[in-house]
Amino acid sequence: MAKNGGGRQRPTLEMVAERAGVGRGTVSRVINGSAQVSPRTREAVHNAIAELGYSPNQAARTLVTRRTDTIALVVSEPRDRLFADPFFADIIRGVSSVLHERDLQLMLTTARGESEHKRVGDYLTGFHVDGALLVSLHSDDPLSARLSAAGVPVVHGGRPHSPDQPAPYCVDTDNAGGAEEAVRYLLESGRRRVATITGPLDMNAGVERLRGYRKVLEEAGIGFDERLVVQGDFSSEGGARAMEELLDGGSRPDAVFAASDMMAIGGLRVLRSRGLRVPEDVALVGYDDTIMARHSDPALTTVHQPTVQMGREMARLLVDVAIPRTSDSETVILETGLVVRESA
Repeated sequence: MAKNGGGRQRPTLEMVAERAGVGRGTVSRVINGSAQVSPRTREAVHNAIAELGYSPNQAARTLVTRRTDTIALVVSEPRDRLFADPFFADIIRGVSSVLHERDLQLMLTTARGESEHKRVGDYLTGFHVDGALLVSLHSDDPLSARLSAAGVPVVHGGRPHSPDQPAPYCVDTDNAGGAEEAVRYLLESGRRRVATITGPLDMNAGVERLRGYRKVLEEAGIGFDERLVVQGDFSSEGGARAMEELLDGGSRPDAVFAASDMMAIGGLRVLRSRGLRVPEDVALVGYDDTIMARHSDPALTTVHQPTVQMGREMARLLVDVAIPRTSDSETVILETGLVVRESA
């Protein structure tokens, strides 16, 4: 007979049933979340479980229910980027809050490069998780198509850039609209040589924020100057390199819209090292409204996107819609808004 470390008999399903005054099958239905149990019976079973300290055998339960109660969050970036960028911390906070409410476990991993994509893809298609949340997808990322073909429920954080990445369930923000508001604000404040440090152009967020930048310039009758557009990678190091290129490009800007706060912070360091004042010489606007934007010097004017809410919506969409297939598709678009501080 099974014993625990202290020699006392480990509680069994039968013991829970006897304590609750119900059958073994009823206890199984309660544990597996069946709706075919009265509230009174469910309460009696939960009380018996608590009193006895019963813990279901998760492996056996998975064999019966085909559920692992585990959700994967896959960030398609190098591991050091995951821990350096507050954007991902906010996504994790939002996802975790919903999964905690549902008694689900979070598995967090990164995947960037062919070998990592294969490793993560093998694991996720091996019945180890109930579904996956994919964040920061690049156009060459094979996970979306592979998981879809294997029948793994997936929710995308941000619309994929590639048509080869199926995304029936998606949560995104108004990337173009946020960029438009930022650039319009800079023009209305009297700036005329407005540059941009774009995000990666193999990502939808990078493409859409560049589209918003270009749209406002065209509406204002200002010509699109390629010397004022430099591609970044959403990192502070990438932002610094891009700012150096802008300042050395022969058409010094009087304002810069950086497509992420991290790139804006990197660019700010370069402006200061060149002896340029912000915002007097060069106005600077970021995107994300992370905690770093509030604590930079000067405090960063930026486009707020509700990143924690984005994480919550992703988890809700996966658990309530994609896994039970209550709908074949659903896209949630969250609003953005400009937060004016000291840098512009």
